[in-house]
Amino acid sequence: MSDIREIEKTLWAAADKLRSNMDAAEYKHVVLGLIFLKYISDAFAELHQKLQEGQGEYEGANPEDPDEYLAENVFYVPEKARWTFLRDNAKQPEIGILIDQAMDGIEKINDNLKGVLPKNYADPDLDKQRLGELIDLISKIGFGGGHEGKDILGQVYEYFLGMFADAEGKNGGQFYTPKSIVTLLVEMLEPYKGRIYDGCCGSGGMFVQSEKFIESHQGRIGDLSIYGQESNPTTVKLAKMNLAIRGIDANIQFGDTFTNDLHKDLKADYIIANPPFNISDWKGEQLRDDLRWKYGLPPVGNANYAWLQHFIHKLSPTGTAGIVLANGSMNSNTGSEGEIRKNMIEARLVDCMVTLPANLFYNTTIAASLWFLAKNKTNGKFRNRENEILFIDARKMGKMINRRNRILDQADIDQISTTYHNWRNPNGDYADTAGFCKSATLEEVRQNNYVLMPGRYVGSEDEQTDDMPFDEKMQSLTAKLAEQFAKDNALENTIRENLKGIGYEF
Repeated sequence: MSDIREIEKTLWAAADKLRSNMDAAEYKHVVLGLIFLKYISDAFAELHQKLQEGQGEYEGANPEDPDEYLAENVFYVPEKARWTFLRDNAKQPEIGILIDQAMDGIEKINDNLKGVLPKNYADPDLDKQRLGELIDLISKIGFGGGHEGKDILGQVYEYFLGMFADAEGKNGGQFYTPKSIVTLLVEMLEPYKGRIYDGCCGSGGMFVQSEKFIESHQGRIGDLSIYGQESNPTTVKLAKMNLAIRGIDANIQFGDTFTNDLHKDLKADYIIANPPFNISDWKGEQLRDDLRWKYGLPPVGNANYAWLQHFIHKLSPTGTAGIVLANGSMNSNTGSEGEIRKNMIEARLVDCMVTLPANLFYNTTIAASLWFLAKNKTNGKFRNRENEILFIDARKMGKMINRRNRILDQADIDQISTTYHNWRNPNGDYADTAGFCKSATLEEVRQNNYVLMPGRYVGSEDEQTDDMPFDEKMQSLTAKLAEQFAKDNALENTIRENLKGIGYEF
């Protein structure tokens, strides 16, 4: 089972059988909890063996001292929580109880996992025979080997999050943003160093991708400080597990971001977020006097412009943000939304707008866009685009991976992000491309009544690349029309002759 794709498919098939009469929202914690347990147990076993051998730096070490593992950033796993013990008891009827006890034992020893791990394996609705089969399958995956094991685990975990999001349908998007969208946001913002924040962080995908970005560009992981908040308690646990398996240190808080901002004084250098689209029950009526609404009072019935202003409020003086929102946010005039958008644009906060192709999300068919905000567009680091906004129309990009879902491939992501960087950077080679991108002036945006839909600005490729003079174009069109008429007349005469030959005339 060395092929990661085969591992993923086999595990998913087993997980789907295990599901039985549990819904996806419940059994995802069962499966992901087991994968997490297998990984930390493998990492523990690897270090445990080195400590037992006592060679070199490990000479005289106690293999049962939790501090030895803490020093190596490895979770200590109690004896009856180790995978070998659970695997040997996988066929026992009490296996569910044993796993619950294992999770509890790990939490007691590792402070940063307290209250995070699932403990519902003894649930009567969970088929214990299939649970044992799943343990046998997971036993075949080796998560040892340090960084390589962590990479395999990360891929499997990410695959499962996506599959569970798909299985849950509408609710899946509450904890998962498709990888290609997250990758695009991160590639455009390039969060190398500083504070990164997501006020609706779901399962933590934005943070994971940011860390991957730094690693792939030879940066230092420790240069990024991570802050998140999430209002769903079970999703907070997913996020903490997702980050823990990768060794990512993050400050993730549980609570309602609007009514109880638990990072009140934070000013972030980067914000990457996918807030829930068009939510009406965001308790806006309780927040009429909130200081965050600097650009206008967001309507009680829709949180889109509350999210935008919350994120602007959280940005540092030179911070940038990438936010996923429903397309309607770009031209809506419901309540005060049009006025807020106008005020944000006139404050030179809107940097770039990207419309995405359809079918990217598991949970909704609503078309989405990316808002890129910049707190200080004249900070000297970038080309002065204070009086311009970049519009990118990516609606024709991506490829369908099944009948319902589309992804942006790496070539698409590179094209969009490179266009943005070339536009921003002083030495960038940027040029408007008809049908794809346009650097519009603030005056052009005013003339379009502050509508931010890229299609209004980029035009169409055919329309803008045709530079034939009007008179010449009309002569060409009328010549083609005359030719078409002649063909029609010839066809009419042929039909008349054929009908006449069989005795019919008209």
